[in-house]
Amino acid sequence: MTTALPTHARRATAALALALTTALLAACAGTPGDATSADPTPEATTAAPVERATATPRLTVTHEGGVLVLDATSLEVVADLPAAGYLRVNPAGDGRHVMVSTSEGFQLLDSGTWGEPHGDHAHHYTADPQLTDITFPATKPGHVVVHDGRTALFADGTGDVTVLDAAHVGDGPSDDARTYTTPSAHHGVAVELHDGTLVVSEGTQDARTGVRALDADDTEIAATDACPGVHGESVAADDVVAIGCEDGVVLYREGAFTKVQSPDAYGRIGNQAGSEASAIVLGDYKSDPDAELERPTRISLVDTRTATLRLVDLPASYTFRSLARGDDGEALVLGTDGALHVIDAESGTLVRSMPVVAAWEEPADWQVARPGVKVHAGTAYVTDPAARAIHAVDIQTGEVYRSVTLDVVPDEVAIATGEGDTHAH
Repeated sequence: MTTALPTHARRATAALALALTTALLAACAGTPGDATSADPTPEATTAAPVERATATPRLTVTHEGGVLVLDATSLEVVADLPAAGYLRVNPAGDGRHVMVSTSEGFQLLDSGTWGEPHGDHAHHYTADPQLTDITFPATKPGHVVVHDGRTALFADGTGDVTVLDAAHVGDGPSDDARTYTTPSAHHGVAVELHDGTLVVSEGTQDARTGVRALDADDTEIAATDACPGVHGESVAADDVVAIGCEDGVVLYREGAFTKVQSPDAYGRIGNQAGSEASAIVLGDYKSDPDAELERPTRISLVDTRTATLRLVDLPASYTFRSLARGDDGEALVLGTDGALHVIDAESGTLVRSMPVVAAWEEPADWQVARPGVKVHAGTAYVTDPAARAIHAVDIQTGEVYRSVTLDVVPDEVAIATGEGDTHAH
């Protein structure tokens, strides 16, 4: 299905038509532990980069057997890169590379799109995508968190934290990287703030118990053990970090932790979506501790200014891949009714529901593909595994303005913006 592009997309497409060709030196660049290493990639002949008038975002889409790279404007498949195992992907933070979790660690995928500032202007380039031979070693690679120009990698198997300058991830492992190891290995997360504070989870393989904040010299600033079942993080406006717990969230702001309690004794907020354009954190909400697979129909909105929590009822259930934020801080939830629900984060009001895919049911196995959503520049990209499709949705109008049918079943998605994406989250 192809329909007319919305205004913002037409402008981007017109700008891309002004592309100039120039020869340059080629630039080279969940539940962890289930990924296996990628197949060796044959030595590739890299085409000379092409200069573009504007940034050319690309989508990295995993499937059983490899990774697709798509042009985010046209949804044209740019490359199909073979790789083995269950693959997970995250933006690396520089707008160009994507971290692919393998049994060896975080392997860099070069999406082949990037920008370089030059005076008052920026030069944008595209080239053939490739899985590079650069890997940041990690045992059971887990969360990748990009914030304020820094990229934090967490290895669940060892508790090792590696923090890199996001703009230079393409250079590979460096002795200049910040490193820290938690007292015990666990499925954890870390994020570095603008002043060098490292907010990092605490726990063991059996239980995750709390969160610590360390200064630039790894000296403890603050700590809390009031966060059972630590999982997930997000960063809201004013550098406030929210960490999910089985009974609410804990917030870190300016040297101190604050607990925001769920209204239920068990009120788990394990997946979150933050926005630097909003003081509100969007989270999931599960209240049945005995459920093998709870299909929640309420989401949580945590106001980091007042340390309060609001629950919002939705017309349908959703999953951990359903949460996203719009460019203006809108709260977006992809429901099992097939609609993308837009919620005013400040008021908790359901603004509109936009049909995108057919109704679906969450699979019991978390590794089985289910619809998911990622957002960039006013567009929500929705995966549609049942139809082997990806849809581009204008968030403001609800128009599905472009769709593509693939030869594979799409699973995870990461976006390379083609710009120095050092503030992405």
